[in-house]
Amino acid sequence: MTWIENLLFTTESVAHTVFLYAFVIALGVYLGKMKFFGISLGVTFVLFVGIVAGHFGFVGEKNIMHFLQEFGLILFVYSIGLQVGPGFFSSFKKGGMRLNMLAAGIVLLNIVVAFAIYLIANGRIEMPMLVGILSGAVTNTPGLGAAQQTLAQLHFDGKLDVVPEIASGYAAAYPLGVVGIIGSMLIIRALFKVKLDKETKEIEEENKESLLTPHLVTYKVENPLIFGRTVLDMAHIIERNFVISRIKKKNDEVIIPKSDTVIEEGDLLLTVLSVQDEDALKAFIGKPVEMDWKAIPAPVVSRRILVTKPEFNGRKIGSLRLRMGYGLNVTRLNRAGVDLVANPNLTLQVGDRLTAVGKIEDINRLAERLGNSMKRLNEPNMITLFVGILLGIVLGSIPLAIPGMSSSMKLGLAGGPLVVAILIGRFGYKFKLVTYTSTSASLMIREIGICLFLASVGLTAGGGFVDTVVNGDGLLWVLWGFLITIIPLLIIGTIGRWYYKLNYFTLMGLIAGSNTDPPALAYANKVASNDAPAVAYSTVYPLTMFLRVLTAQLMILAFA
Repeated sequence: MTWIENLLFTTESVAHTVFLYAFVIALGVYLGKMKFFGISLGVTFVLFVGIVAGHFGFVGEKNIMHFLQEFGLILFVYSIGLQVGPGFFSSFKKGGMRLNMLAAGIVLLNIVVAFAIYLIANGRIEMPMLVGILSGAVTNTPGLGAAQQTLAQLHFDGKLDVVPEIASGYAAAYPLGVVGIIGSMLIIRALFKVKLDKETKEIEEENKESLLTPHLVTYKVENPLIFGRTVLDMAHIIERNFVISRIKKKNDEVIIPKSDTVIEEGDLLLTVLSVQDEDALKAFIGKPVEMDWKAIPAPVVSRRILVTKPEFNGRKIGSLRLRMGYGLNVTRLNRAGVDLVANPNLTLQVGDRLTAVGKIEDINRLAERLGNSMKRLNEPNMITLFVGILLGIVLGSIPLAIPGMSSSMKLGLAGGPLVVAILIGRFGYKFKLVTYTSTSASLMIREIGICLFLASVGLTAGGGFVDTVVNGDGLLWVLWGFLITIIPLLIIGTIGRWYYKLNYFTLMGLIAGSNTDPPALAYANKVASNDAPAVAYSTVYPLTMFLRVLTAQLMILAFA
């Protein structure tokens, strides 16, 4: 039975380390599916299982564990960056700016409360441990990873004798962090006497009045000013974003319009446009009419084509010459579940779905040209992944001098890949980098990364966790973490509801997103039964994640 003893207790063995990680992650993920009062902690349970295993002396080979921790963190933050990159910059537009400012206010107040605790404690706690508590209180794992990276760098530079196990503070504060986030939602709901039915109706009205969602309208040509004009002339005269999909002539002939197609009195134009342009086109063309285009016999069909060939990544729709080369109209483009009105200047990305209208043989020719293959789409784009990681590590290693600080700051293995992934997610198509990843593949990379990181942190911290928490200031850590969680949320939540009149469901998404907390989002979605919390969550998530990673490092360096 020697082989069993070697497998279980020989810490220098690679097999032992892999076995230990597999056990900790499998048990942690299983327990994470359990719900307590309707709330599950998800993969965070991997951390707690790792702590228990570490407490009983189960550890792996030190260098392997260190590598798995850092590599897991890189995979996690990089996959997050690719996911949020396309919407990172657009999230600052219009209503997104207000939500992001409120989220930044929560991040700032978290730091203010933590700093106040640091002063009141009067030397009872060191800043690095408080940063660990802060990361747990706001349920932000990348912030913990960034702080650990900074501490390791300070130790390497000889400015820190021992690297503190700040994961203990994180683990102590995390459970009540989740409770505090959801609790703040309930307190605000009670404080403002929110009626969920009323909030739901408001959201439904907002969705009906959405200005950007494309829809179909049939217009009858009645304006003498456009009689005899071409489709191209119309586009130049009225500078609106619309597409004429089909035209029904007086002789009942249905045609696909080209740029030189002449518009005549009485023509019926099937038009794809946004709500905001509907009245303008009504005044320009004529009154809208009811028309069942499917009931009209015509050699014209509508099909969706998937862009899967990498050579079309970054190409504009206009460059495809669809009307001249294929006799087709592209009316809509669906990207990540969002429909957009197609226009010649819209840039294609791999994974886009084009709605094309025309003859079936022409659509088939275009589909063959663009790829239209789910098999091709499901192939992993390994070049983008590892080029991004390579550039992220380079960026994270560059020292950045900050005035007033004794040590230069580095974005590290957490911040560097995150920033590069955001930039690649947004601008990668300009450099012919295919950033599309299937949802399942993206989730797999992200979950593997976070599980490896949390297991490593738990196993490393487990040896001294019980002694630190039970015999030390563990209960105070829990209290301090709860204060860091709830005070900023109540302040900003009150401002958002009272001053900015935010819808309650949107506010729930803001609160969950500002703490990058999936369990809180799951609770908000369950209460709302609409996508308002998810929209607000995704709006503030990118900036919040970036600020959490950055501020964790700055707090460490400021007190180094």
